Amino acid sequence: MPGVAISEAKTLKKDGWNAVNIQIYSHAGTHMDAPVHFGVDGPTIDQMPLDSLMGQARILDLRGISPGAIMDTGDLGSLKETLNDGDSLIIRTGWSKYAVSDPGKYRDQLPRISEKLAHWLVQKKVKILAVEPPSVANVNDLAEVTLIHRILFSGQVIIVEGICNLDEIKVEEVELMVMPLKIGGGDGAPARVLARPLHNS
Repeated sequence: MPGVAISEAKTLKKDGWNAVNIQIYSHAGTHMDAPVHFGVDGPTIDQMPLDSLMGQARILDLRGISPGAIMDTGDLGSLKETLNDGDSLIIRTGWSKYAVSDPGKYRDQLPRISEKLAHWLVQKKVKILAVEPPSVANVNDLAEVTLIHRILFSGQVIIVEGICNLDEIKVEEVELMVMPLKIGGGDGAPARVLARPLHNS
């Protein structure tokens, strides 16, 4: 995985146990951003309240979206009217399949969030926005990636990027749980992201 290096630290034969050293970029793989990532006031990764990292989420299915597409409020469909204030939103694009099969496309042609949609998510008080691409915005356009992140962070929207395995989810509403590594002062951290059907699903 890009951003991860694993090397031998100890071996059973030489030292009596096996262990490795892990060097990891704070935004490698499935990860969560903190506001400080783009210079916005707010909690660092280790300061995130646990209740802000879990809750009800709706899934927006945009599989088949074009490379480089800008996701706007018109793509929300019925969710534009039915998403409750404070819900989380998972955007399913199928983009995670390119993480291994075509890493260049995965990073450089990703579908991303429009400025209008970012403001809408803030107005709806969306708790967590989770996306399959490695970013919510074009990582090759510093102005865009800064603007979109700052809009979302300023509205207290938690950003989770690089999620995968959404084909395993067969329902439209789930309980979403985000568990980032608790890194002191962290601008971001790799995370385990879990989704399970709501009891009434």
